[in-house]
Amino acid sequence: MRPPTRLSRRRFLHFAASAATLSCASSRGQTLLPSLAGPTLGQGAFRYRQVKGWGELDERTPVNNCHGLARDRQGHVILLTDDVTNNVIIYDKTGRLVHKWGTSFPGAHGLSLVNENNREVLFITDLKTNRVTRTTLDGKVLDEWLWPSSTGKYANASEYKPSWTLHRENGEFLVLDGYGRDYIVHYGADGRQRRIFGGPEGGIVHWGPHGGMIDRMGDGTDSLLIAMSDQRHLLRLGLDGRRLGQIDLPGGNPRQIRKHGSHYFVAHLADNWPADRNSRGFVSVLDENFQVVSNVGGTPPHYNDDGHLLPMAHDGEIFQHPHDLLVDEEESLYVAQFASGKTYPLKFERV
Repeated sequence: MRPPTRLSRRRFLHFAASAATLSCASSRGQTLLPSLAGPTLGQGAFRYRQVKGWGELDERTPVNNCHGLARDRQGHVILLTDDVTNNVIIYDKTGRLVHKWGTSFPGAHGLSLVNENNREVLFITDLKTNRVTRTTLDGKVLDEWLWPSSTGKYANASEYKPSWTLHRENGEFLVLDGYGRDYIVHYGADGRQRRIFGGPEGGIVHWGPHGGMIDRMGDGTDSLLIAMSDQRHLLRLGLDGRRLGQIDLPGGNPRQIRKHGSHYFVAHLADNWPADRNSRGFVSVLDENFQVVSNVGGTPPHYNDDGHLLPMAHDGEIFQHPHDLLVDEEESLYVAQFASGKTYPLKFERV
């Protein structure tokens, strides 16, 4: 006789939520719960299946490019899109619409959620209006930062195209000019500019600093961990711009990196974008030593005898161009995609 299957907490919560939703739906003669479908993606301990239908809305709430994702303390998933019908779309856990707002971010790109004195705020970067905007969760503009004209690095505002903001616990933040001149602008907690570094004279290659995070190192100091997109690696810098290390990701095109527990999750466009616009991407999971342990929607990671990662590639037709991601407390994975036929975010449950 086989012993009973032991449910993990994650699976138990999923089944409990499913039962409650189905019970409620059946009383109205309809089923509202998105369903798990399709192949199992990934390798090793990090395998996922898509929750089909999650987050799909109607023509009243369109998306164009789905660029940024965040999650607030209530568990709502916040999406940033460059469709000015509704730049910010807020979902509940089941993928239903909670709120939407925003008509003034035609180049909406990077989204960061920051806790300021127990209040959650959003930082939005816009490639077309050349600015960084700080807002409340419901869209009230609190502050704006325009192009850093005083630095002498830019001839005009159009050269400045901020892609993402990175935030320290003390309130300081850094802006990655990933589509402009590749500088990194450091602001104090008071919002005043402190320094600028990177750029061509700082050894930052063009089409490099796309997304990233503040990553605390073993000695307790903060560093910048930057997704260097077309350069196909993660770059670690000190807060003064010193180069501290590099993690090569051959075959990838890292657009954003997020940390969950002791693992790092990297959203990749395909390696040959934009030359091949039919190319697809994948999501890599890296352990605390920055070894790739799973490629979700990609080929299994392999290292040669010298410890070098061999080129990775997409595998299957699930993804188009992953641009950002997040992982929730149940270890489900959410992925926002760029140039993907105006598709809504994708959700995957870990299995």
